[in-house]
Amino acid sequence: MTQAAAGSELDERVPGRRWIVRLDPVGRGSAEVRVSCGRPACADRRLPSAAAGRTAAVAHLTAHLRATPAPRADTYCACRADGCRAHLPDTGRNARTEQPWRCGGPVVLTVITDRAGRWWQALECCSQCAAATPGARTAAISLPSAPRTVGRPTPAAAGTGAGTPQFSDQQVTSQTGCPTPLPVPAPRPVPARRRRPPETRIGRRVIPRDLRPVSLRDELTELGDLFRAYQKRPEPDLALLAALQERKARAFLTWSDVSCDVTLRLEAQRAEQAAAAIRRQHQHRTGCVPDGDEPGVVRLLTVPVQWEHARSVLAHVAGHTPLPGAEARLLVLMLTLRTAHTGTGNLVGQDVDALGLTDPEDMVEQLTGCGWLSLPGTVGDLLASRPENPTPVTVPSLVPDEDGTGPFTFGRKTRPKLSGWAQRVVSDKKLRKAKAPAGARLLAVTLATWTDDVGRLGPGGRGVTLNALTTRIPVGSRELRDLIDRLTAADWLTDAALTDTHLTGRLTERVLPLTCPLLN
Repeated sequence: MTQAAAGSELDERVPGRRWIVRLDPVGRGSAEVRVSCGRPACADRRLPSAAAGRTAAVAHLTAHLRATPAPRADTYCACRADGCRAHLPDTGRNARTEQPWRCGGPVVLTVITDRAGRWWQALECCSQCAAATPGARTAAISLPSAPRTVGRPTPAAAGTGAGTPQFSDQQVTSQTGCPTPLPVPAPRPVPARRRRPPETRIGRRVIPRDLRPVSLRDELTELGDLFRAYQKRPEPDLALLAALQERKARAFLTWSDVSCDVTLRLEAQRAEQAAAAIRRQHQHRTGCVPDGDEPGVVRLLTVPVQWEHARSVLAHVAGHTPLPGAEARLLVLMLTLRTAHTGTGNLVGQDVDALGLTDPEDMVEQLTGCGWLSLPGTVGDLLASRPENPTPVTVPSLVPDEDGTGPFTFGRKTRPKLSGWAQRVVSDKKLRKAKAPAGARLLAVTLATWTDDVGRLGPGGRGVTLNALTTRIPVGSRELRDLIDRLTAADWLTDAALTDTHLTGRLTERVLPLTCPLLN
């Protein structure tokens, strides 16, 4: 009788809803994935990556959960066919007489997720099955249904308690025969744990709290903090790092003598070797290397005399350009370097076109019109000339006097080196790719001559004064800021900061070979 009643109760229930959202690869050699849903009305989607697929799958399942009605209280578990832990296993024996399943609690809408993130399953099941399923999360819970009075025995009438599942937190009252929840005890307070003070370290070594002398412990603690602060620096400082390694070597030697630990002495020796290697690397980068060694930065202009000649040409051009504006000054600079020794030189149209001028033909005509530049033909002939037939040009103000003296003191072999250096700067690959204007190229040439040995702007890295900068670059403050941003975007300048008085920053590693360091 009891078994028949339980069977009729199961027959009255309807199967729980269930559907699954899957994430599958499209094919071998492709990063695309396919998102499919078990609902018949949902079409498959293809997405370019697994991350995008997971996002779309979770959003699709979330939309289903929001649109799905609340779980029905008269359903039986959708997980019964999956060997759920909350159901009796099929052993072939007679089922238990009191109840053929071990479900309990209200019906809930549960979401089960694959650990690898390949599928998401939503199903209706009882709360006990949801609790027994690893990784299951409850999305919604059903409302209690009205008590059944027809064709379903109550626990009191059956006499066996086979109707509604009974749990340890409920008891049946004698008056109503309905389960009454027992008071739930309050959770035990979590005992407060004593936190041990953090260990002080230098590298992987723990500094003992009882290390003596105290001055040694303080030195090791400070060194550990300095090394950690150095790792957070945006730019390396090899001189500082070498000094830290030397301090570490001395401190570890003292620590080894105090604690009689041989491994500390070996670590001190490694610190000494690291300090020597870093110091040598710093010397190579700055060019201060012993005789016979190759410098770390091979500059296009190799000797300090050439650096001074480049600065002298820039200073001369700043005071002798016949036309206003950055474009005229850049063109005058390049023509001066071509004709600096004798006042004459060869030029082709490509040399003028590579300067980023707005109207090259008009600019050359203005220089010839004011008498600063002399051409044997027309400006069009100059711009159309090729390397196989260059155009000879003359700058009368640069022609030497009768005694052979001119505005510059460098010789015939130095002039092409200076001209080639300036041409390399203004036709830099990233400047050309960014279509940098003439003002940005003139600023690049100027800053290349105003750095220290590691590329920091100004003497000692203290920056370039704004008055000196505007004297060389004839632009306003707003346009100057735009030119600085262009050089930063072209990977020419980094850490740039423009104030009311100075421009600070440094040139990037890739352009260090084009710099002319200031002499101390």
